[in-house]
Amino acid sequence: MARMTRTPVQGTTPVGAYSPGIIAEGRFLYVSGQGPMIDGRYDPATIEEETRITLENIGRILASAGAGYDDVVRCGVFLADIGDFDAMNGVYGTFFNEPRPARTTVQVGALPGGIKVEIDCVVLLA
Repeated sequence: MARMTRTPVQGTTPVGAYSPGIIAEGRFLYVSGQGPMIDGRYDPATIEEETRITLENIGRILASAGAGYDDVVRCGVFLADIGDFDAMNGVYGTFFNEPRPARTTVQVGALPGGIKVEIDCVVLLA
């Protein structure tokens, strides 16, 4: 049986046992859940600012794989408080053009380190 090829991509420094992103079979990039970390540090901010930082972190991972936001086909958004949905969604919408990626948004109650938002995604590479 042939082994699937996996190539790690660069991004923010992980705070756990995972890669920021993995390209599978040369076609799909799976981006691990990203949060509002800057240089491995979390400074609490508004949900809007945390969403912006999180999506910029994702953007760096996309760029390191030769992709962009328009290549994202699915996102998962995890919120500590679902009451932040509208504010998160307002910022999120500025990063993606039509047609926007499929998305699931859930409240998880608590996220590592006290962050307010975490986002992962799947990307189809050209």
